Formats: sequence, C-alpha cells, structure tokens
Amino acid sequence: MIESLILKIKRGETPLYRWLRSLAKSVVSGTLPLPRFLRPLLGVLYHLHFAVRFVLRRAWAYFWVEPLFRGRCATVGKNFQLWNMPEVDGHSKIYIGNDVTIFGKIGIYSARVFDEPRLVIKDHVGIGHNVSFVVNKEIVIEEDVHMAVGVRVMDSDAHPRDTQDRIAGLPPSPEEIKPVKICRGSWIGQNVFIMKGVTIGEGAVVGVNSVVINDVPAYCTAMGNPARVVSPPWPGKISAQRTEASSKEAPLKSL
Repeated sequence: MIESLILKIKRGETPLYRWLRSLAKSVVSGTLPLPRFLRPLLGVLYHLHFAVRFVLRRAWAYFWVEPLFRGRCATVGKNFQLWNMPEVDGHSKIYIGNDVTIFGKIGIYSARVFDEPRLVIKDHVGIGHNVSFVVNKEIVIEEDVHMAVGVRVMDSDAHPRDTQDRIAGLPPSPEEIKPVKICRGSWIGQNVFIMKGVTIGEGAVVGVNSVVINDVPAYCTAMGNPARVVSPPWPGKISAQRTEASSKEAPLKSL
C-alpha cells in the first residue's frame, strides 16, 4: 500500500500527486528561511554546539575511557590523553610513556604465538585516528614520533605463509614474526602500512599510502608501494649525527 502510494507520487499521476511530489522536493532540497536578526544568535549557538560537544567528550574520556584503558596497560606515563576507547584484542603488554596523545580510535591485536607480545610507545608520541597495531612479538615507537590517520603497523602477516596452515586456521609460525621499530622523530603519513621486520630510521618521513617492507634510513623520505627512498638524508643532519657520534666516542677512547 505505502509502496504504491510512493510510486504514484513519484510519477505525478494526478494534480494532487504532482503537488505532493513538488512539496517533497521542496522539503528535501530547500532550506529553512533565516531572518537576518537571528544570525548573530545562531552564530553563538554554532560555537556553543562544538564547545558543549568538546566538554562532554573530554569528560567521557577523562572519567571513563582513560581510567579503563590505563587498567589494561602495563604502564602509562604522565599527561596521557585519549579520546576514544582503544580496542585491544589479545594478551599484549602495553607500555606508554609521558605526554602521549591518541587522537582517535585505535586497535591493538595479538595472537597466541608468544607469551608476552609488547607494544611500547615512548614519550611525546602522537597517534591519529583509525590506527592499528598487529603485535605478536614487539612493536616499539620511540620518542617524538607522529602517526597520521589510518596507519597500520604489523610485526607479522597476521596469517601463516603456508596454504594448508592458513586453511587450518593456524597462527603464523614464530619464524615469520619479526619486530618493528619506529625510531624517534619519525613522521608516518596517512594510510601507511609498515610491515614485519622494518625499522624506520630516526627523523625519517614516510609518505601517504606507502607500503614499507624494507628499512628506511635515518632522515630520509620514502614513499610508494613498495616504499622507496625518494629524498636522501639532509646534509646538515648527517653532519650533526657524525658530530654527536664523535662526542660520544671520545670519552671511551680516553679511557
């Protein structure tokens, strides 16, 4: 009955149906008239809308989400900020340093291969929305790393390479699981996949939508699928590294 009436209105079979069709189009595509004198008030309400939403979200995170997630972690440093409840599936040990901010929803997943897989997030790290970690052995994120939206970090392929093992629903073998390390000061762009056994060098940049299957040298820029170095290290950074290394080695030589 309802479907037949809607069809008649769509076809406009009679003047009444045509009028109803015109009215429906006006409601769907039209806008509510806005008197000029109401605009200042509505502008204030616009900003109030976002202010109230921010306060409610922050209160929810502060009094509920953060305490619950801290209880799931092995250690959490000071000034930790969290906006959405992370989804943790598995028995991984989670270590979080100081001044870490997680800006959106993240997922942390581990299988049954090793007894204590570790996710280590050190100081001053910023993690964007919809980031996931598949950690079956160890993933280490060093200081001052920033990860954009949609990043995936995996220390395994999440399934065995052998076809029969996959059909049987077995996890990857221990030999197929290799730790991942993202060194300090790195920037990981949007929708980057970092695969098992990879080390992202200090200060490196990984461009958007890249798939990283090999190590990225320090202070380089890499991008692509598979990711390749497209920008060599900054000369200033190389000199600074050598100077720092020399200063560290000097006391040892004097001994």
